[in-house]
Amino acid sequence: MDLDLIRTLAVIVDSGGFTEAAGKLHRTQSAVSMQVKRLEDSLGVTLLLRNRSRVVLTPEGETVLDYGRRMLALNEEVRNMLNAPRVEGNVRLGIPDDYAFYLPDILSRFAEMYPGVTLDVRCELSVDLVREVRKGNIDLAVVTRQPKSPGGHVLRSEQLTWAAAQQTGAEYQAVLPLALFPEGYCVFRELTLEALRSAGCTWRIAYTSRSLEGLLSAVSAGLAVTVVTRSMLRQGLREIEPEGPAELPPLPQVEIALHRAPGRPSEPTQKLTDLILDRLSQGQ
Repeated sequence: MDLDLIRTLAVIVDSGGFTEAAGKLHRTQSAVSMQVKRLEDSLGVTLLLRNRSRVVLTPEGETVLDYGRRMLALNEEVRNMLNAPRVEGNVRLGIPDDYAFYLPDILSRFAEMYPGVTLDVRCELSVDLVREVRKGNIDLAVVTRQPKSPGGHVLRSEQLTWAAAQQTGAEYQAVLPLALFPEGYCVFRELTLEALRSAGCTWRIAYTSRSLEGLLSAVSAGLAVTVVTRSMLRQGLREIEPEGPAELPPLPQVEIALHRAPGRPSEPTQKLTDLILDRLSQGQ
């Protein structure tokens, strides 16, 4: 479709009529009417119903205008991108492998928008990443907020939940077997054990690993249960209902925060910051 004709249709609807649209487009009313007719002829449908007081979109007109507005917005986005000064440089991003599922959409979008920027990604535990970003060894870190390392910009809250493998029943053992990160490395562990102690449950640490994949290997084998956020549940895992038949205690929420290295950020760092805030902030 001709974007100029789509733009004319949008102006007519937004301004309330052909006369008003002609003034805004700096064209005669007959020229505006001709453009609408050309668009209708090209699509083979009637887009506008005209009467003395106003114009009304037909159902087909509403559909065309909805898609047309998106086409106009994309057209403007491409123009702005091509005309904007080229952003170049390097950004060092840290993120735990727990949250790596957030990355594909963000990184592919960032690469499309800023092809001149090189992106280095490090997957480590949250406590290590906070330490590295504070030293300036990485530019940005998306981490689980830790009790001993507050700060950063909170992106969202996530509900912790008990998880086990499908077709297993490790949660029904008399002494609950747990697969957790090592002590001092993850707030998930601290909150899990605190909830169990408060509920008077008995447990044992059956498996420890510094990586989520290591923990999930034990869970998948039916050797233990673990604790993840609901968004981390993946194929092969099932959520154990708190206070259900297994009588596991409810778990709290955790906060995911964005930390930035001290000092003024580079332009590429600021661009990635803006994209992360847009894509990961609560409710997005």
